[in-house]
Amino acid sequence: MANKITIAVDAMGGDNSPAKIINGIILHNRNSKNAYYKIFGNENEINKLIDNKLQKKYFEIIHTNESIKGNDSPLSAARSKNSSMWLAIDSVKKKESDIIVSAGNTGALFVIAKLNLNMIENIDKPALAGLWPNKNGTNVVLDLGASIDCSEKNLVDFSIMGSALFKALFHYDEANVAILNIGSEEIKGHEIIKKAYEILNSNPNPNFKFNGYIEGNQIMDGYSNVIITDGFTGNVALKTAEGTANFITAELKKAMTGSFISKISSLINIKNLNKFKKRLDPRLYNGAILLGLDSPVVKSHGSTDFIGFCNSLNMCEKIVTNNLIGKIQQSMN
Repeated sequence: MANKITIAVDAMGGDNSPAKIINGIILHNRNSKNAYYKIFGNENEINKLIDNKLQKKYFEIIHTNESIKGNDSPLSAARSKNSSMWLAIDSVKKKESDIIVSAGNTGALFVIAKLNLNMIENIDKPALAGLWPNKNGTNVVLDLGASIDCSEKNLVDFSIMGSALFKALFHYDEANVAILNIGSEEIKGHEIIKKAYEILNSNPNPNFKFNGYIEGNQIMDGYSNVIITDGFTGNVALKTAEGTANFITAELKKAMTGSFISKISSLINIKNLNKFKKRLDPRLYNGAILLGLDSPVVKSHGSTDFIGFCNSLNMCEKIVTNNLIGKIQQSMN
């Protein structure tokens, strides 16, 4: 385990688990030998899936028969202290693992993480940060639902945390921050947004460049790569974008297979169509991190497949390797 990061994996959360979780681990291990996996779940099921596809030196299984279901309430889930999710988070709390990832119940994950882990000093509220494609690469967008009501201080804190995450994941020297608003003019928006704008605009931060306001139709332009908003607005924007992407992909597929001529055309353009499909593939952007806690917690989409879960493991590796939590702590002092 020397020089390896240790990832605590909730193997029982999300659709088609533990199969997609184990297959995601196997795929990730093929491309990276820098991780050791502490796998929490039903040992008999997990061993059958691994079936000598993963060398023993890269993993261990911590057995439990208990798991949190998708329809469990966060409060009832928090009582299950022998569940795969609770034990995985507890492993991070005890410093036995560097990071935890789960595709399970989102509300339960947030509650259990907050019960077991401390907030970073000077940060009042956590934020769920996710990845979003833009014309030049990828945005970090936060908050996506962890904190519905936010103060101006919370939005400023999100700017610091989001910038640190962006640089940890993509190795850019500078992050460009913008606040999501209903217009680009300074007079637009409610008072909290205006106060956050004033703070960020009048007190330049050495860790990022502040670009002011951004509207929803500009998120993918690429001029700003860290987009700040409250959890309510961010979650609505995310679900709208996901629905739009699925609609466009489905309609394009229908158009390209609706007649003999369109089928021939699609075959001729198959390379470009595959590039287009890949660009909008949600699996490439799978993995959101709950920022603000003193240990990293990554949420994989519950409905993703093993490729998407592998990408959430890639995120885990980058977060730990680039010392994201330490950099946020330094920025908050």
